Amino acid sequence: MTTTITHKPAGYECPFCRVVSGIERPNQGTKQRDIIYQNEYVTAFIASKWWPNNKGHVLVVPNQHFENIFDLPAEYAAEIHRAAQLVALGFKNTYGCDGVSTRQHNEPAGNQDVWHYHLHVYPRYENDQLYLTKGSQSDQEERPFYAAKLRSWIQENALIPGRSK
Repeated sequence: MTTTITHKPAGYECPFCRVVSGIERPNQGTKQRDIIYQNEYVTAFIASKWWPNNKGHVLVVPNQHFENIFDLPAEYAAEIHRAAQLVALGFKNTYGCDGVSTRQHNEPAGNQDVWHYHLHVYPRYENDQLYLTKGSQSDQEERPFYAAKLRSWIQENALIPGRSK
């Protein structure tokens, strides 16, 4: 499955491919310590852009580069949603949130601004006004607190091949 149209500009350096491959930039971008879950298909990490009332939201990305949902093979989509479910359960058990939202954008008209498929998973709270607020760059020193909580919960509670719960 491939699209014939790409929206990434010439010379585009994919920030999510950097995260997956372990390359860090000395800026506010995602660090390896922000990763909370990774398997052969997907990587989940604390997002570097936060909304004021929904701190510590997570992005789940395929480890292979697919620009959008039109490119994404079904086996990757299934793994992305397995990881999103794991993150949602982690939010409920570590953040104590009231609910969870997911969202995903495709192409410029769909508000996509990073040209690598990604699914946002947000912790939600009563009257948090997620859709009425704007995101901003998070403090890279604040993200590890959220990452450690989720990573620890996932390691203790995720079904790992060969181990039953």
